[in-house]
Amino acid sequence: MNTNNKIILLVEDNPDDEALAIRALKRNHISNDIVVARDGAEALDYLFGTGVYINRDISIKPTVILLDLKLPRIDGLEVLRRLRTDKRTSLLPVVILTTSSEEQDLLNSYSLGCNSYIRKPVDFIQFTEAVRQLGMYWLLMNETPPI
Repeated sequence: MNTNNKIILLVEDNPDDEALAIRALKRNHISNDIVVARDGAEALDYLFGTGVYINRDISIKPTVILLDLKLPRIDGLEVLRRLRTDKRTSLLPVVILTTSSEEQDLLNSYSLGCNSYIRKPVDFIQFTEAVRQLGMYWLLMNETPPI
């Protein structure tokens, strides 16, 4: 899959889910650069060039953010709220990728401006297929506005 080195920001605190997502992406020949943030604060630091990412060129933005909701330090909903209220990141595609089946999480995610909400399948084959479809859509088919 030729995706011109578009960056995927994976925000995931569970090492098993992180490894599974990366494995599924690679298995589906999605060879993009994958940046992993293990909590909401690290994701915001990456996106806004603060903390350990103080010297990062923030003009290079991820093509898509795969955002878990249940994160330490700053949860996924707060990350989403901060992204949507800052003009530098307000248009970035954000896909909520979570195990949460709480209706309120779904409603809050869309209210705050997520682009998609996907419950993580427990089965590896289903998860791999979900990631393949995510990659095909967000990295190849979807057109994003210039940011």
